[in-house]
Order: sequence, then structure tokens, then C-alpha cells
Amino acid sequence: MESKKKLRLFDSVLMAVTVVLVAESVAPAAAVGPSQFFWWILLLLGFFLPYGLVSAELGTTYDDEGGIYDWVKRAFGPRNGGRVAWYYWINYPLWMGSLAVLIPTTITQISGFKFGSVSSIVIPIVFIWLVTGVSLFRISDSKWILNLAAIFKVFIMVSLGAIGIYFAVTKGLANTFTIKTMMPSLDITSLSFLSVIIFNFLGFEVVASMSGEMNNPQKDIPKALIMGGILIAVFYLLAAFGIGVAVPFDQLTTDSGLIDSFSILVGPAGAWFVTIIGLMFIFTLAANLISWAYGVNYVALYASENNSLPKIFKWKSDKTDMPIGAPLLNGMLASILVLLIPVMNYFGLEDIFWSFFALNLVTLLASYIFMFPAFLKLRKIDPDRERPFKVKATGFLLKIITYVPLVLLVSSVIFTIVPLDFSEEEVMFKLPLLIGTIIAVVAGELLIHRSLKQKRNDKGDIHDENIA
Repeated sequence: MESKKKLRLFDSVLMAVTVVLVAESVAPAAAVGPSQFFWWILLLLGFFLPYGLVSAELGTTYDDEGGIYDWVKRAFGPRNGGRVAWYYWINYPLWMGSLAVLIPTTITQISGFKFGSVSSIVIPIVFIWLVTGVSLFRISDSKWILNLAAIFKVFIMVSLGAIGIYFAVTKGLANTFTIKTMMPSLDITSLSFLSVIIFNFLGFEVVASMSGEMNNPQKDIPKALIMGGILIAVFYLLAAFGIGVAVPFDQLTTDSGLIDSFSILVGPAGAWFVTIIGLMFIFTLAANLISWAYGVNYVALYASENNSLPKIFKWKSDKTDMPIGAPLLNGMLASILVLLIPVMNYFGLEDIFWSFFALNLVTLLASYIFMFPAFLKLRKIDPDRERPFKVKATGFLLKIITYVPLVLLVSSVIFTIVPLDFSEEEVMFKLPLLIGTIIAVVAGELLIHRSLKQKRNDKGDIHDENIA
């Protein structure tokens, strides 16, 4: 019998750091201004903590590789499970396309070399297919990539925070940090960035969905989530402070703010260090996608096997049992998005990164909306199920753990896609995003309906508690 590599607790903790710690979105979150620290702490307590606890219980209790799809399907039926799987999957190629576009931009930042229009397209597409190729192999075969990326991320975040503290002591701050400025303004612009901070906390269920690759998932998953969660919170706050020290928030760009901050903090003499950070940053972009690919592709595969998504997602390798259909679709859709860049530039839509990132952000957040009520319902309808890790809460406290993060999720989606102050700038940004979200929802409904209908045709019956 072939011996398979397994993930140790150390690997699982590093995987949690790799999946959840998203270096490229620290700058967009920092664009909130000094009040970001209030929101970081509030969302750490109101979202991150309950989300980690819920993920740990669901991941160790229902250890199917379907992950979040399986949890919602058990609670609310295959149609709602299909909706979760669709939103969860479609975010990935959108995200892949946006990160791929960052590669030539980052190389230009650290080297000064400017790419032509053709090479600016070729490099992202090569990046996309390298990531896609790696995601075809088992995660245990690629764990060295994830472990190295986790080390790089920790180095980037700690360096940014440590240099920021030194810079603040010796040269002062680029922004004013007082109790007044750090309190939330509650304006529409600031609230629109809350979804970015929540995005920075997502991914624990990806670790939970890899239980089959672990030596002792019942013990390792809760430990990995708790240990990884503490580390991640510290690293995010350090990096947020470093950016706040270096760049005035009103001058911060969402796509290049991280590298810009290092350049300002170390000055011309530290250009070599910025180059190292930039190369590490590019590596972590690839590792982010690779680590998320396993969770996303397994969810899509499992949903397809249960006839909640089209059959193409069911295609997998006979040798490795790894998904093939989902990764290939990821690569093709992300490549199409990159090829659209010249067209978008021609029409004056240069902010490619943020446009793609925002739509990916909305669909990913939407996929978690069912997870929290599913957790509560599964406690009710499946009380005798063995729960190796169980959230120690009942009654009102259990509802708080469920509904507070749910309200934060829904609110952040609304603030992100709905123009609320009707200013020209907000309408021009949010209206296309709202239209894109509607298109993604409608496309998902059509695909899910067709998949469930096909199952009824094949078997003559289907148990679907949520046909409407």
C-alpha cells in the first residue's frame, strides 16, 4: 500500500497562517485610516473569534471533504449548499486574476523595470497556469511551498511592524494617532472597507476541509486554528501599524501600499531589502492561491458529486483523486479576465486590481452567510453527533456567537455593493460591482437549477428541502 504524506500539527498551523494571513489586502484595509485599529479589534472579537470556533466545531464534527458545502447542505438542503459552493468557487478565479495582475506591477516597484503591454499580459497568464498546475497535486506534496510562504508572510508582517515602530520613535508618524482619530467615523467610505478586514480573517474552514491529510484532525484542527488565529491577529495589527506610520492614509494606494510602505520606511539605502520583500511577496501571492485552491476545488468537486454544481466540477484524477475540472476552469476564467485588461484600460477602467478584488470579495463573503445559521441548526437537528471539538456555549451565548458574525457579514456586503450616499464617485464604483454581483447570483441559480434538475431526471426523484 502506498504511504501518503501527512500534515503534522506544525504544518497545519503554518497552513492556517498561509491561508488566512493575506499580505496583499493589508493596504486596502489600512485605507480606512487611523480608525482601522478600532475595526480590527472589533472584528477580531465580533467575527474572527466566533468564526474560528464555529469552523473548528463543524470541521471536526463533519469531516467530509465537502467542507462548507457539506455543512450547509446538511442543514438547509442541496440547493442552498449549491449556492454556497458556487459563491465559494467563483470568487477564486476572480481573485486569481486580480493577484496575477499584481505580479508585473510588483516587479516594476522593486526593480524599476517597466513591462510592455504584451509582457504585462503574458506574465500574469504564466503565473495563473503555474499556480493551476501546482493545485493539481496533493496538498501534502506541496506543503513545503505553504510552509515557506507562511515564514515569508511572518517575516513581511513582523518586519513592517518592527521597522514602523523604529521609524515612529526616530522620525515620527505620517498620520495622527489619537483617541479621536482612532474612533470610527461611521461614514459610508469607511464602512465600505469593513468587508476587506473580514476578508482578511477568512479561510479557517479550508484548514478544516483538509482533515483527510492530517495525522490527528480531531486534535490538530482546533489547535491549529487557535494557535494560528492568535499569530494572525498579532501579525495583522503589526503590519497595519507599519503602514500607518509610513504612508498618509489619504495617499495610500490599495494595490501597491505594502511595498510603498517598505520603500518609505527603509529609504533609498534599503532598496535591496525592499527587493527581497517584493520577491517574498510575489511568492506569497502564489502560495495564497495554492492553499485556497485545495479548499475551493474540493468543495466544488463535492458539490458536483452531489449534483449541486455542473458535472465538469466532478472531473478528478484517477491516480491522485485530486480535482481536475475545477482547477482548469479556474485557470481559464482567470486568463480571460487578464486578457480583458487592454479592453478595460481602453475604456478608462485602470483600477483592475481593486475591481476584480471587490467582486471576488463580495462572492466570498456571500458564501459564508449560510454557515453560521447552519451551525446553529445542526446543533438542533443533530444533537447526538459526536463533536470532538465543541463550542462551550448554549442558549443566548450560542446565538450571540452565531448571529453577531452573521450580521457583520451581511452588513459588510451591503456597504460594499450598494451606493448609499449617491455621490458620483461611489455610484461609479459600486454600480458596476452591484451589477456584477447580480450576474454572478443569477448565473449560479441557473447552474444549480440545471444540476438539480439533471439529478431528478437521472434518478426520478430528489430530496431537496429548498426547491424555491
